[in-house]
Amino acid sequence: MDLSHIKMVVSDMDGTLLNSDHEVSNRFFTLFEQLNTKGIQFVAASGRQYNSIVDKLDPIKDRITIIAENGAFAMDKGEEIVSTPLSTEVRNTVFSILEAVGDNYPVLCGRYTAYISNSSPKFERLLREYYTAFNVIEDLKSSTEEAMKIAVYHFMDSEKYIYPAVKHLEGQMKVKVSSENWVDLSSLNAHKGYALKKVMERRHLKAHEIMVFGDYNNDLEMLQLSDFSFAMANAHPNVKKVARYETASNNEYGVESILEQLV
Repeated sequence: MDLSHIKMVVSDMDGTLLNSDHEVSNRFFTLFEQLNTKGIQFVAASGRQYNSIVDKLDPIKDRITIIAENGAFAMDKGEEIVSTPLSTEVRNTVFSILEAVGDNYPVLCGRYTAYISNSSPKFERLLREYYTAFNVIEDLKSSTEEAMKIAVYHFMDSEKYIYPAVKHLEGQMKVKVSSENWVDLSSLNAHKGYALKKVMERRHLKAHEIMVFGDYNNDLEMLQLSDFSFAMANAHPNVKKVARYETASNNEYGVESILEQLV
């Protein structure tokens, strides 16, 4: 595996760069500085809110590119480069479907702030891990905030209980099972692959010059853009089929071990 041409590293966050305690290792921050010395750039690509990604990567936030909300929103060293909101009509159609299904917790994801309604203390505690900025409002349909994404949480199994209810919307929008508990809905062009392609065009980078790490279905499009795509050992089977290589799990420093080879 010849890594001599790599100029950019792209990593998902949850289940990939973050361990099961949602922490970034000191080992990664050390490696980042070594990569930076070699002129290798870093991109964090996550379904998380922009502010949440910044919070996790605070020591290096001004030196990286951030792809947030599954690619619906991206900032390149402080400059907005991607914004792909849902139309209000489509957004409200989704909320109506979710109301009929019940037993779920939708989140309207704006650029910097998220909105929830009819919440519970248990869900709000959980939400704070992924959304550092959110407000509780009476009716999500009444919000005037542009929706970068709708994230839907189910306490047991999002793929089993939420995905079937919104699967028919595929073709009109991106519908992604992004983890065991989350389903994300966004504009057709709002995915990590679309945003990463924009970043690659800005940097004039080709597939053999980027390295990409991921673990779930919302990573598929960006993994397909790289000749050096890595699935985590803990990845969804779909990701392992698409990725060209596999590394150790997020709890076993799978990203860091490959970056050490790169360094």
